[in-house]
Amino acid sequence: LPAMSTYADAGMLKNRLSSLTLTQFIVEDTNGDQQLALLMNAVQHACKVCANAIRKAGPCDLYGLAGEVNSTGDDVKKLDLIANTVWVDSLKQSGVCCLLVSEEEEDPIIITDVNKRGPFCMAFDPLDGSSNIDCNVSVGSIFSVYRRLSPSTENATVKDILRPGTECIAAGYSMFGAATELVITYGQGVYRFALDRAIGEFLFVEQVKFPQDGGKKIYSCNEGNLNSWDQPIKDYVHSCKNTGYAARYVGSMVSDVHRTLLYGGIFIYPADKKNAKGKLRVLYEGFPMAMITEQAGGVASTGMFLGKIGRIQDVVPEHIHDRCPIIMGGERDVKALLEMYEKQSKA
Repeated sequence: LPAMSTYADAGMLKNRLSSLTLTQFIVEDTNGDQQLALLMNAVQHACKVCANAIRKAGPCDLYGLAGEVNSTGDDVKKLDLIANTVWVDSLKQSGVCCLLVSEEEEDPIIITDVNKRGPFCMAFDPLDGSSNIDCNVSVGSIFSVYRRLSPSTENATVKDILRPGTECIAAGYSMFGAATELVITYGQGVYRFALDRAIGEFLFVEQVKFPQDGGKKIYSCNEGNLNSWDQPIKDYVHSCKNTGYAARYVGSMVSDVHRTLLYGGIFIYPADKKNAKGKLRVLYEGFPMAMITEQAGGVASTGMFLGKIGRIQDVVPEHIHDRCPIIMGGERDVKALLEMYEKQSKA
């Protein structure tokens, strides 16, 4: 056993010394854009602080409800408030943001001090899947980044961020589970990092790409809502059941999309009779996950939405907490689902 332990320690040390750190990646991949580098360093700092809070949630009595409701009508957990404070403070202190949109804030946060703001608008869900936090199921944070259009001498407005996802310049998510991971894209590939708590650094794991053959046959959706979905969605789910697909659904978007990216398959959160636009928010759930999915070689569609089938990235949000239906995954599976809509239209 001592020999095995020594061998493992040596391997770990070698990995720590040879692996690309997220800090190095940020410096190299932002192509000299110092402000973008500062922003991404603020993101990784927020993820580390949130990961620490979640790890200590039980002993520190951080489980349970905070007795509030957020901007979208969800019950707020104690950790929602902590994560929101961490993200807002980290981004403000970076000095490069001019407008922040959080799931936990009814209105946008506009930074008015010209000496403490920069060119970026940031939308984020500080703790996605927090309804699962009390039972120790994986949760995460999701973000998207825009570069403002209005003059830098003026305060930013919501018009700077109410734009289609095609104008996002960066997106990513962190996942707090058995390990803490951070997945990011600047629009040129998707990169996965894992936190080494011993040295406090995110280390490069891999460039994420969908399996070329579509990967594992997995469909992920909340089938409790099946009777409220469009008929093509119902037909697709039934076809999955009859063709050897496995059902996997965590109920935390970060976890379900992360698995879909790595293993293949499809993630579905469609509109239904109660929610004509679906339940997932465009700016800080739909856009960032769609950008990552497409950059990894997948497809991200709304399905039938506002009278047509389209890309999630082409949606133009009407307000900061607007919603849209989500269908994302490998081309094999998303294409098969969308063909169900085509069959319906020809019938």
